[in-house]
Amino acid sequence: MIDFALPPALEADRPPPARDGVRMLVGERSSGRVTHHRFTDLPDLLRPGDVLVVNTSATLPAAVPVTDSPLTVHFSTECDDGSWLVELRRNRGKATEPFPEGSSGRRYPLPGGGAVVLGEPWSAGRLWRAEVVTGGARSVQAFLYAHGRPIRYGYVRRRWPLAAYQTVFGVSPGSAEMPSAGRPFTDVLVTRLVTAGVLFAPVLLHTGVASPEAHERPYPERFVVPPASRRLVARARADGGRIIAVGTTAVRALETAWDGPAQGWTELVITPDRGLRAVDGLLTGFHEPRASHLDMLAAVAGTPLLERCYAEALDARYLWHEFGDVNLLLP
Repeated sequence: MIDFALPPALEADRPPPARDGVRMLVGERSSGRVTHHRFTDLPDLLRPGDVLVVNTSATLPAAVPVTDSPLTVHFSTECDDGSWLVELRRNRGKATEPFPEGSSGRRYPLPGGGAVVLGEPWSAGRLWRAEVVTGGARSVQAFLYAHGRPIRYGYVRRRWPLAAYQTVFGVSPGSAEMPSAGRPFTDVLVTRLVTAGVLFAPVLLHTGVASPEAHERPYPERFVVPPASRRLVARARADGGRIIAVGTTAVRALETAWDGPAQGWTELVITPDRGLRAVDGLLTGFHEPRASHLDMLAAVAGTPLLERCYAEALDARYLWHEFGDVNLLLP
């Protein structure tokens, strides 16, 4: 796994003034070249017949303060039985840090007459399966829209509205955190791509909470790959088009459905040993040192090219995280 020191100055602490105003580092596996661009150059770097696989999940305001407490609950994933996976976080200044001291049966009161009651632990010291009391809200999602705010970590110094955490593709609310690789797209840029002959294949994967401190492997997440998207990808591959996933979530969804069910829960973890069957390239943000997502990136680009990309990104002072710059990995 790639390791490096990430200077705090390279952690993007706010949205860019223009969504598409970010930088884009491009790595090409066939040639080994690494080049520097603006995100608005994307239509010039793709070919007619290429497919962008995009995640249509929208972001929930998934952080809710515990009443009369320094704690916050991060709502991660809704389970089939109506319970939720949640994470307890302790408020620390303007952000939060993990709070590993929860216990089964403990009830935490929330605004509006809501509450979470912890059940069994889901991951050691972090995630819990919990029953949610929604007060007067008709559903947990309605409760979150009434009382929640977007999840943010310490590198984001102030609150931003929920709209800052949405992508132009997000139409189905359900993600605890933004599928951020899609954030730089705008209506105008999508129109330019369509005009250039680039195709779009929508998929859905609701993201759970990240683990910036723990670097855990991805856990099960709910996904749907529409039959039309799978047919589009298959036809494009047969015609020589490249399949470029927008974000690691799109990779996980499409790769799961390629040889398996088209919807449900995916536990797929993509590594260089497993490889890729449907995806040829990836547009993604820059990931933290030792993050598990780097294994997926190595499966797409190969470790030597990925190491070059990250070395050049650090040297050229690209910005990290959900409001940062992006990395296009081409076959």
